[in-house]
Amino acid sequence: MNPVIDITNLEQYYGSTKILKGIDLSVEAGQVVGYIGPNGAGKSTTIKTLIGMLPDYRGEVRVLGHDLRTEAMAVKRRIGYVPENAALYDLLSPMEYLRFVGQLYELDNASIERKAADLLRLFGLEFQANDRMTTFSKGMRQKVLLISGLLHNPDLLFLDEPLSGLDANAVVLVKQIIRQLADAGKTVFYSSHIMDVVEKISDRIIIINAGQIVADGSYAQLQAQRDSESLEQLFGQLTGTGTQNTVAEEFIHTLTQ
Repeated sequence: MNPVIDITNLEQYYGSTKILKGIDLSVEAGQVVGYIGPNGAGKSTTIKTLIGMLPDYRGEVRVLGHDLRTEAMAVKRRIGYVPENAALYDLLSPMEYLRFVGQLYELDNASIERKAADLLRLFGLEFQANDRMTTFSKGMRQKVLLISGLLHNPDLLFLDEPLSGLDANAVVLVKQIIRQLADAGKTVFYSSHIMDVVEKISDRIIIINAGQIVADGSYAQLQAQRDSESLEQLFGQLTGTGTQNTVAEEFIHTLTQ
């Protein structure tokens, strides 16, 4: 089978600043890939490139068998994307917004109505389905975003900090959804700062630092390679951010002077 994601020497720039510095990556169907790195490492830039939001890249990118440079629309029909923060149409209700999203994906009206109502109920939003989203909390808005990214049953799902603002029950539900999507042959490309979640749900963990991949493997493989007790410790070792304990001690010392 062809890889779901196949990247060769991907470079991406913001102005004259080089953000991605030659990414090589291949992802097979049915994997949950945890993609982590410090702020500014290139995580969101990678995802935005893969979903076609940043088309001016260098290198070769194929997604679901399609050349992203020449067949971007074919890719977008088959992927889902859930960003950390997105501009919802606040004057719409969740049902109105999901009808709009479903129509963009050319779903039939009956399917949109059924799916949207059922998914809102499963996320505990059935009583807010027809309320304007202007008063929604961040967690409620995030649930609507998650539903909109899954409504068309994509083959490949990109999640960029998808748990932002969610309550504990919703976090557990989303983790179970991700696992069951993978079990059904879907592929999930997951970026997050929540290390324990990445550690638990990912079949494969990729660490990016300063625009380059510095580690790639299962958690057990990475742990064995670096003799690390936790993903947080491993992350600190590979990204040069492992001095938090010293910084915390200095912070507390400063407060108590």
